[in-house]
Amino acid sequence: MPPEQTSAAPKKILFLTPQFPYPPHQGTTIRNYNLIAGLAQRHEVHLLSFGDPAKCHGTPLDRLCCSVEVVAPPQHTVTKRLRGLLLSRLPDMAQRLPSPQFESKLNALLDRERPDVVEVEGIELAQYLFQLAGRRAGSGDPLLVFDDHNAEYVLQQRAFETDFRRTSPFGKAQVRRWIGAAYSFVQWKRLESYERRACQAADRVVAVSETDAQVLRDLVPAIEPVVVPNGVDMELHTGPVPPLPTASGPGEQDLVFTGKMDFRPNVDAVLWFAQEVLPLIQRKAPEVRFWVVGMNPHSRLATLADDPSVELTGWVEHVRPFIAGAAIYVVPLRIGGGTRLKILQAMAMGEAIVSTGLGCEGFDVVPGQELVIADTPDEFASAVLELLHDPDRRRRLGSAARNFAGSKYDWQIIVPQLEKVYEGKTRVA
Repeated sequence: MPPEQTSAAPKKILFLTPQFPYPPHQGTTIRNYNLIAGLAQRHEVHLLSFGDPAKCHGTPLDRLCCSVEVVAPPQHTVTKRLRGLLLSRLPDMAQRLPSPQFESKLNALLDRERPDVVEVEGIELAQYLFQLAGRRAGSGDPLLVFDDHNAEYVLQQRAFETDFRRTSPFGKAQVRRWIGAAYSFVQWKRLESYERRACQAADRVVAVSETDAQVLRDLVPAIEPVVVPNGVDMELHTGPVPPLPTASGPGEQDLVFTGKMDFRPNVDAVLWFAQEVLPLIQRKAPEVRFWVVGMNPHSRLATLADDPSVELTGWVEHVRPFIAGAAIYVVPLRIGGGTRLKILQAMAMGEAIVSTGLGCEGFDVVPGQELVIADTPDEFASAVLELLHDPDRRRRLGSAARNFAGSKYDWQIIVPQLEKVYEGKTRVA
């Protein structure tokens, strides 16, 4: 689909990103890379990012951006992190990326380039948003845009509620879950205040879904967040599928999940599915295997290593052959916010999808038309089994999902929506 046309004048845009946005292999980097790549077609884009300076040269960003500056992220020991959690009132996410070097480079870029817009990507960089707001001098100041990738305090609230439901003071001690629940409760309360401050400091607040936008309106009634959703490269995901890196891969009776596997919502999703849903499926379809495709499998997933029906791949260069090889793409998420790029990738590839309601939150889907929604173990298992036995319905779901993704979520459609954020009055309120 051709991109939406905009008459906005070209601008000089400085992007601040918490991770170097190449290669675009997971949520934050996929969003940041594609926004930059799209904006660079009409605007002058500069990038200041955390990352490994030795590995951030010779990428497409050198061509897309007029300048690329990379700062090594600060190192955090366990002791330093515990000290911050105990002695500071700031949320953990606010303490991950403090860097005098990043601050110095930011000031130098502002003085040298005098950008029209500074786009701050994610709450981990909110401290630099505060820095930018604090140095305002007049009408020549850049427009400050805060792209809130998730309603972060809600993510922690949901993590607390999920862990709390699975603990019982009257049953067997579940120390790790109590610790997780306590951590999430503290972070929820700290993030609620911190996220409010970040939204108030920005001239524009961007949310990835209407659901998140409403959460931020409730948090800060004086603002009006603009929805710029996550997207998908339709040309890439409807094109030829790379070969599998090994001789084996998912088969026509298998299920697949993809994601960064040290991310807490993904860990919870995989454990819940493997322990509570997969056994129900295998009672009637014992040949089914569950493929978990993603980098950095967390130690909590080690319990699955000896299960012959679960495959933990770790990092792979391309996830598309694993998605294409499986019968059904599953999204058993119970914690999270925002919208899931993983669903868009599977949709663009025409895959049949079974998801929890939370897993597809933020997408205006019709249950049973673009995907199947199931929230309990019994419902999820039944939905998977029905689709495994009905290849025609899988094809219909996949076709509808591909059309849905292409009509609304191609990056060529989304980038002009962000360009509109840069226009008009200084503050949306």
